Amino acid sequence: MHTDETLDYDVAVVGGGPAGLTTALYATRLGLDTLVVNRGGGRAAMMQDTHNVIGVTEDVSGNEFLQTAIEQVKEYGAEYRQGFVEDVEPLSDAEDEQDADDGAGTAEGFRVTTGGETVAVASVVLATGFSDERPDPPLPRTGKGLHWCLHCDAYMFVDEPVFVMGAGDSAAYVAMIMLNYTDDVDLLTRGAEPEWSDETEELLANHPVDVITEDVTGVENDEDGWLEAMEFEDGTTREYRGGFPMYGSDYHAELADALDIEREDDGTVAVDDHGRTSVDGVYAVGDLTPGHNQIPVAMGEGAKAGIALHMDLREFPRDADELDEQGPVSEAEVPAISPDLLATAIEHEGHAGGPRREAEAEAPGDD
Repeated sequence: MHTDETLDYDVAVVGGGPAGLTTALYATRLGLDTLVVNRGGGRAAMMQDTHNVIGVTEDVSGNEFLQTAIEQVKEYGAEYRQGFVEDVEPLSDAEDEQDADDGAGTAEGFRVTTGGETVAVASVVLATGFSDERPDPPLPRTGKGLHWCLHCDAYMFVDEPVFVMGAGDSAAYVAMIMLNYTDDVDLLTRGAEPEWSDETEELLANHPVDVITEDVTGVENDEDGWLEAMEFEDGTTREYRGGFPMYGSDYHAELADALDIEREDDGTVAVDDHGRTSVDGVYAVGDLTPGHNQIPVAMGEGAKAGIALHMDLREFPRDADELDEQGPVSEAEVPAISPDLLATAIEHEGHAGGPRREAEAEAPGDD
């Protein structure tokens, strides 16, 4: 859709998880030339099974889920690159460095550097997420005893022995929350001094959670690799089917910090209800932002951000000031969608006049 010939894309999405890919899907279908740069990995890619996503069955792995999403986004005309974004800077800053004294006006948009190449875009979406802080080994296998999302995986451990690792308030609260699903919950401090508050201490004293202070020295798995038990430094062995480490999050906010974007006290990037950050033209979605770290939530945030991008970047309708400055919209200016996206949309099976409709029209009718 971009009409400024100095721009390569309308939107650059940094990150290829559920939030970033949904943003790209909406932005592309709404006529914005979109680039996705994904370094790979991420929390969703780690999932052995997909939970809580309506219409997606449990046997779908995270990688399968994401690969389907990537193919969808590409089919609608977005460009997808596997790579790393090294830098994002306002185009005005870049131009000032190159030609500070020529008196030219500053351009709106951003310069995105990825793989040694730079592209100019109107808006940037940060969907870089976070990494869970991992406790020291020995540990169960991720997905078969070590789990990162209570809301996703608590269902798996109904009426089973469960552990929670950590020595802070969040670990203590998750241990008490797990009592909603099972009567066998241990809180493992692994030799660390408890850091929870006096109020939390009183709550723990009144809930049937066993606090185990000895560190873990070994892990026992069944023949399928699922956790069966853990061994402790005092020589005891306790049975578990799974559990949750609660050691905090490492937010991938380097690009946000480089752009001087406002962050919340917990480290998340501050956004409005549609993903707009404190810097005009920059959006953030998914686990990088406040809220529940869930795939459906991330997808919803991506959808809202995609719609916001459309509203912020679309060419028409022109407002009264723009009409005064540029004059009436001519037939030569419409449609505003770029030639590449126009051609892709016409050939897509979901298009009103696309191949599927043509095939249906050519099919013989019932006599």
